[in-house]
Amino acid sequence: MIHIHLICLGKLKEKYWQAAETEYLKRLSPYFNIQIHELKEESFGEKDSVEMIKEKEADKIERELEKIKSNYIIILDSAGSDFSSEKFAQTFNNLTVEQFNHISFVIGGPLGLNKKILQKANLKLSLSKMTFTHQMARVILWEQIYRAAMINNGRKYHY
Repeated sequence: MIHIHLICLGKLKEKYWQAAETEYLKRLSPYFNIQIHELKEESFGEKDSVEMIKEKEADKIERELEKIKSNYIIILDSAGSDFSSEKFAQTFNNLTVEQFNHISFVIGGPLGLNKKILQKANLKLSLSKMTFTHQMARVILWEQIYRAAMINNGRKYHY
């Protein structure tokens, strides 16, 4: 079974995002073993620079990636590749065919990701040219992974 890891800074705070995530995780469970790694966001102090915060968050993400031992890392980045749902499904299917069985998705904090994390990406993925909250991006990502699973398994969900 394919293992999907989501590494993200912060938690889903609102119950409606939690409910949406729970629903997609339930739908995805026959296809993937999913683990969510929620890391604590860094708090801003008066003396903290944006780069200092991003560096601290990068250290946390890096440690988590080392624990997981992913063999493919997809980072959500507004400057990343933007795929149609069909292209994402095809890309995802190709990864599993190529024996990538531990795939990690990384969602950074509100300030974005440090360069050293961006450099670890096998793929930088943009969900849209628009900006979303990190909580919304997380739910959209689950929906797109579910849609990809349905497309790849010939199920009626995507028309």
